[in-house]
Amino acid sequence: MKKILYKKSGLFAFIWAAIIFGLCATPGHLIPSANWLELLSFDKWVHAGMFFVLCSFLFLVAIKYDQSKTWMIVYFLICVTYGGLLEVMQAKCFSNRSADWQDFVANTFGCVVAAILMRRVQRFLLT
Repeated sequence: MKKILYKKSGLFAFIWAAIIFGLCATPGHLIPSANWLELLSFDKWVHAGMFFVLCSFLFLVAIKYDQSKTWMIVYFLICVTYGGLLEVMQAKCFSNRSADWQDFVANTFGCVVAAILMRRVQRFLLT
């Protein structure tokens, strides 16, 4: 399974970005709400997790194709920008959704954690 994730990391990054888009475009009234989840800031951890996975897949693309660290920075910035644009789109384009700067921070946090743990993720998937 790990080798498949590595070999198809570009495809998985694209699919994951589409899943994130779909989740962010889902009308607000269709998203379940539970008070206990709000107490744990569950939504922020979900955002961080989604962008951790996306950024990790793109870092694997850079590793797979032996791209320079510059490309990893580009991929990082693409993920952060994507997170920001989705928040703007939630405010302007999607029904019953609103932008939340804390979601943007959580998205960025997920990308930062992916950058910090990049070598560990690489070793995990390649061993």
